[in-house]
Amino acid sequence: MSEFDKTMDIIFGRWKSQILYTGAKLGIFDYLSTNPKETGQIAQDLNLNEPMAYRILRSIASLGFLKEDKDGHRFSITTLGELLRKDHPHTLQGVLLLEEGPEHYQIWKHLSRIIKDGQQNAFNSEYGNNIFEYAGNNSEYSKIFNYAMSSYSAMHTAMVIEALAGYDFSNISNICEIGGGQGHLLSHLLSKYNHLNGTILELEPVVNNQDSSWPNKMGLQDRCKYIKGNMFEHVPSADLYIMKMILHDWNDDECIKILSKIHKSASDKSKILIVEHIVPDPITSHFSKLFDIHMMCATTGRERTMEEYKSILAQSGWKHIQTRYPKSSMIGVIEGSKV
Repeated sequence: MSEFDKTMDIIFGRWKSQILYTGAKLGIFDYLSTNPKETGQIAQDLNLNEPMAYRILRSIASLGFLKEDKDGHRFSITTLGELLRKDHPHTLQGVLLLEEGPEHYQIWKHLSRIIKDGQQNAFNSEYGNNIFEYAGNNSEYSKIFNYAMSSYSAMHTAMVIEALAGYDFSNISNICEIGGGQGHLLSHLLSKYNHLNGTILELEPVVNNQDSSWPNKMGLQDRCKYIKGNMFEHVPSADLYIMKMILHDWNDDECIKILSKIHKSASDKSKILIVEHIVPDPITSHFSKLFDIHMMCATTGRERTMEEYKSILAQSGWKHIQTRYPKSSMIGVIEGSKV
């Protein structure tokens, strides 16, 4: 691809993601299979306008997520498209519906202003609440947000377990995952290491809605309990604390407050594992450098370099021990011990 073509491809990137969003929103990926169907049948079953349906199906096919027959107007799903089905084991449908949905689409218009005045968190500017308050007051957004977090969790859990291969859990009995959501990571760790027990510190709405939680799905209710609380106020005692994609939501002062609360409850031998996208050296292209701009728009937080994480650990009473990475280096697992 030439430099001109690459630039054009990036400029029109949002068209592509919005086309896929529309396909997911209309149920196209969940409806289609590898057996081709006529456009008229698709439009009828999904209650779509047939000419418009053909045009969106054709565009999705041009991106490789559907396949249009050579004679036209018959479509089937491809392996790429299957990743956007809700029943796929590694579904990205929730991520697509959240990141290309109306709330997240709108906040990007504030980016130029943020860069000029230094006042980040466009979510507050656009909706009058931070992202977590908004989710608490908007059931439809909350549903999509939690759906996306489940998709993210499945990806991150696999990478964390890969990064922690060979990690010594022998002196650990109890793990507390702070802000663990539906408990995907902690449940998979407990499943892998049978001597471990766990607690998940979460806000009241999450604790009161455990029907789809992973401890329940995996039959780990006896070894994994939910505790209602706020990480800015108090955390329970544990041998090991885990925070996955939590600190990047908050600014440095807020992170230091969270880590200091953990430090206060931790024993002298307690450790902490922080799972985040870690910004690499200046010459390395990395997803974290893009996700950082999303954090700028959506929260008060940021993606950080390893040195920046070492700094906030030190300021809250922790010492950096090591950082472990999966093969992809998409995320890092930062280990700290209590000073």
